[in-house]
Amino acid sequence: MKNGFRVFLLIVPALFALDQFVKIWARMAAQGVAGRTIAPLWPGVFELKLVYNEGVAFGLMQGMAMLLTPVAVGIVAVSAWYSWKHPEDPTVSHVTAGLLASGALGNLIDRLSHGRVTDLFWIRLINFPVFNVADVCITLAGTLFVLGALREMLNKPTPREQDPATLPENPT
Repeated sequence: MKNGFRVFLLIVPALFALDQFVKIWARMAAQGVAGRTIAPLWPGVFELKLVYNEGVAFGLMQGMAMLLTPVAVGIVAVSAWYSWKHPEDPTVSHVTAGLLASGALGNLIDRLSHGRVTDLFWIRLINFPVFNVADVCITLAGTLFVLGALREMLNKPTPREQDPATLPENPT
């Protein structure tokens, strides 16, 4: 098996399992009551609170999240395909794909099995929308992707730095 894909195969089930475990625990701890505070870890700053999201990110499109099922399936499939087909890419690429796939899968399974996504982490200090482990995975994947793209852009040689043999001929 290809090394990069091995990383992907380690990350996806581990983070998916963590996400599902935390969501099950949250539903049990709050006895399924939406809006119930589970634990005020740092009262007024960071709390665990059970919230159900029937929309997409940040509660947008309430009641329409099931329309995104094909998108989530596509994200998981493309992430797995990418990792499989690009075994020699840097490990961070496979980590990014694994984070993205596990996050998409975690929220997809919630939508399919419960009709909504279970959220529980609340940064109350800034009243940030309540989120879950899958959301953290997706956010980290996006951050790594953007940082990788910026690094590639900044490290790209200018035409003067390139080997003159690879530059197009000047028709003068």
